[in-house]
Amino acid sequence: MEKLNYTLKFDIKDAADFGVPQRRRRLILLASRGFDIRFAKVSRAYRTVRQAIGDLPDVSVAKDPLHAMPVRQRSKKVAELIRDIPKNGGSRGDLPEERQLECHKKSDGFRDVYGRMAWDKVAPTITGGCFNPSKGRFLHPVKNRTITMREAALLQSFPRNYRFDPDIGTQAIALMIGNALPPEFIRRHALEIIEALPPRS
Repeated sequence: MEKLNYTLKFDIKDAADFGVPQRRRRLILLASRGFDIRFAKVSRAYRTVRQAIGDLPDVSVAKDPLHAMPVRQRSKKVAELIRDIPKNGGSRGDLPEERQLECHKKSDGFRDVYGRMAWDKVAPTITGGCFNPSKGRFLHPVKNRTITMREAALLQSFPRNYRFDPDIGTQAIALMIGNALPPEFIRRHALEIIEALPPRS
């Protein structure tokens, strides 16, 4: 690109610094020819899990099909494990060893699995496995369930009225949400590009 006279600017940016209620580090590369583009300005404060999803109704009364999609049934043992993980940021590591699943006793990593999000922090990176507590810290801060697909979308900064087809199923929707770059993260950088573009002659 430099041989084509482009000026390159790149850095690893965390979406949480740009109004997204989620930690997500991604490489951003800006290329321009004949003008300069700046990175978007960093926010003064983080947007928290509470700010993103704290006002949603209970899933039992939700009219939004993305929020009311059925939650996968767990075995009794796993359901009890989820119930007993401390609210608001707790982890399976907070439980006594005899309550740990056998597969967790054998592993020294993956400490976020079966973890709860914390209301007043940003969420962890939302992935395509966000409907499954064994894939990461995807338990609701206080409810005994994983986050819903609407909650996942909001933590990715999708607009509240953004529609996904519920007929394709939770797993397909989770993949689309988890594989997306957060819209607000990209919107802020796109605005800088628009501002930097020279006027058309």
